[in-house]
Amino acid sequence: MNTIDTLRQRLAALEPRQVDIIDDSHRHAGHAGARDGGGHYRLFIVAAAFAGKRTMERHRLVYDAAGDLMKRQIHALSITAKAPDEI
Repeated sequence: MNTIDTLRQRLAALEPRQVDIIDDSHRHAGHAGARDGGGHYRLFIVAAAFAGKRTMERHRLVYDAAGDLMKRQIHALSITAKAPDEI
């Protein structure tokens, strides 16, 4: 399973209504993290779990769901996390 599929599977724990993941790794060729195998990704996620939470709390939920992917497979993750009533 590739990194995007694994991340999508792990984010399912947040019961998202929408998840869009874009691999931007090609834009960072030669970057230290890219050389070590870690990818650069953009995430747009909509979930009720984010309602009433600040940005840092939302990001923490995403990082917790991603787990060990953040140690090797993902070098950088740009997160846009919204509650359903914010879209």
